[in-house]
Order: sequence, then C-alpha cells, then structure tokens
Amino acid sequence: MQSLIEDYGLIGNGYSAALVNRSGCIDWLCWPRFDSDACFAALLGTEENGYWKINPTDSNTQISRKYRDDTLILETTFQTSEGSICVIDFMPWKDDYPELVRVVRGLSGTVSMHMEFVLRFGYGYSVPWVTRLADGSGIKAVVGPDMVILRTTAELKNVDMKTTSDFTISEGEDVYFSLQYGRAYDSVPLAYDAKAALDITTEGWREWSSRSKAHGKYRDAIHRSLITLKAMAYQPSGGIVAAVTTSIPESLKGDRNWDYRFCWLRDATLTLKTLMRGGYYDEAKSWRDWLIRAIAGAPGQLQIMYSIIGERRLQEWECDWLEGYEQSKPVRIGNAAAYQLQLDVFGEVMNALYEARLGGLSADGEAWSVQVALVNHVAEV
Repeated sequence: MQSLIEDYGLIGNGYSAALVNRSGCIDWLCWPRFDSDACFAALLGTEENGYWKINPTDSNTQISRKYRDDTLILETTFQTSEGSICVIDFMPWKDDYPELVRVVRGLSGTVSMHMEFVLRFGYGYSVPWVTRLADGSGIKAVVGPDMVILRTTAELKNVDMKTTSDFTISEGEDVYFSLQYGRAYDSVPLAYDAKAALDITTEGWREWSSRSKAHGKYRDAIHRSLITLKAMAYQPSGGIVAAVTTSIPESLKGDRNWDYRFCWLRDATLTLKTLMRGGYYDEAKSWRDWLIRAIAGAPGQLQIMYSIIGERRLQEWECDWLEGYEQSKPVRIGNAAAYQLQLDVFGEVMNALYEARLGGLSADGEAWSVQVALVNHVAEV
C-alpha cells in the first residue's frame, strides 16, 4: 500500500535523493542522478516496483521522526513492547560511488527486526541478477549497465525474488546496511566504513549549516528550506531540480502528472535570492553559472527548462507499467513543456542575473554578453 506523499522524509547528497516513509521504507530512489531511472519506484506503483523496508516485527509500534540537528540525516524511532530502536538514514557526502547508508541502533531492550530489499531498475520494471559477494559481506545486483552492492553484518536470505534479513538488536548495538551504486562493467566498489560515513556526513552538514545567516523566530524553518535546496542542487553542475519526483498529480485521479526532476528558469530568481540571503554565495554562484551555460547559444532557442547539467532534449514518454500515485495515471518521464514558448522566461532570466549582481555576486562578462543578446532578441521579436 502506498504512503501519502506528506509522510515521506527526504535524504540526499547533491547527486540524488531518496524518500523514506514513516514506517522506515524507502519507496523512491533514482540512481546515479536525480533524473536517472528509479530503482525503488513503489511510490508510483506497488511493492513489485521496488522498495527497501527496515522495521520491527512488532506491529504495535509507536513511531516518531526527526532530522539530526542541522543535517539531512533522518532518524526514525520505533517504540515497541520489546524495547526501542532508531533507524538512521542518510546519503554520505562523497564524490565517487553514490551510496545510501541505513543504521539500525538499539536504544533499549532487545527488538526483533525484519528487512526486505526489492531492487527494480528501469522505473520498477527490470529484475536484476543477484549474486553473493565473494567475501560474504553482502550481495551484488546487476541489470544492463547498472550495478548495486548491498553490504551488511546481518545475515541475508533470498526469498521469492526478495532479499530479506531477520535479526535482533539490543541496547547499545548498531547494525549497518550500505547500498552502493556502480556501473556493471566496472569492478565492484570498495566497501566504505559506514560508521565513519555517518560521522563525516554529520560533520559536513553541520559545517555547511554553520554558515547560515537565517535568524529570528523562523530560523529553523528557513534553515530547513536552505538544507533542502542544498540537497536538491546537483553538485557537479550547480543545477537545482524543482523536485526529486515525477508524476505526483496536481489532483488525485487526474492526468496532470508531470516530471519535475529538471531546472526551470522561472525558479532562478527566487532560488538565487534565497541562497544569497541565507549566506550561501558559493551555491548561488554555481546556480548562476549553470544558468549561463544552459541558455548560452542562439537567444531564440531559449527553453523554459533544462536538465541538471543543461541538456535540452527532455523527450516525454509514459511509463505504462506503473499504476501512478494514488492510481493517478499516466506516469510521465521527461517533460515536453521544455519546448513551449513562454515569453516571460526572458524576463525571469534577466531578473535573476540582475539580482545576482545586486546581491553581491562578482560581475561576469559572459553573463553580461548573454543578457545583451537576450534583450536584443526580445526587442526583435
């Protein structure tokens, strides 16, 4: 059964992002980029389309959630009749293989746990070939060009096309699960110390957060929004996606279900002003530089949106094997609106670059040349 969209927490690392529901299940993850094919797609389908669940076997459980202060590390606490545990979910800050780490931490008593892992690449369609790693530390799943490695100290079993694990955890104990992405034609990525990853990621987020200029009564809400913007900015290019999902409907059972894993020029001004007012000029500059690269060329070819690296071809197609969020079909991949003519976008771009200068970003000669070309084009048409 699908969870409501408002019941999901976001984790990410500037390359991709995952959605975790209240029961400790990851129902959406696109790897290795925000706009790559999903390998967990239960958000838009059923469990057959991929998910990763870790929770107590006791169904009479009280659940609470919070983000670790000034981070995007999600902590879900389960209080059961046996005791209590916390599932800590995060994506490490690193530049090589994308990774997602889940830590099960015993808080009190001894709790019986169950884990289910169903990987389906190609937006929940492709069943991978699964083998055990030679060193016994986990499994390797391969389909087409994609490879995923799941490592854990818990014992893994394969049952009915699922990878499962049953274990107990007591107060003071940790059980780590590490999921890494790689290309199927490359060697298996080396194991990354999951405990060290948690410490490094916590420290990295808090160092970044310490530069925030948000203050006053609404400081926490403002800063949480800044953290979300940071998580949705693609690190290699600076492009910021409008959302990490596709086809969440405008109205239930309706067909206005669009792919928002792209960068809209209309968002540029608000995003730049928000980052600069929050004190994050490096991110603002990266977003401005992405903008200039994306729109460079003939002014008459300006689009309303681009991919996270500035690609222009965003062909739209329908994923007909997914039933859609709350049975709202179709599920669309790509966005044909990229090719619409919307004249206000010229003004949005001009305003964004003006606000960048007004906010204190250093002048950029190339940006000014682009602006001149855009103004001349608008005057002509």
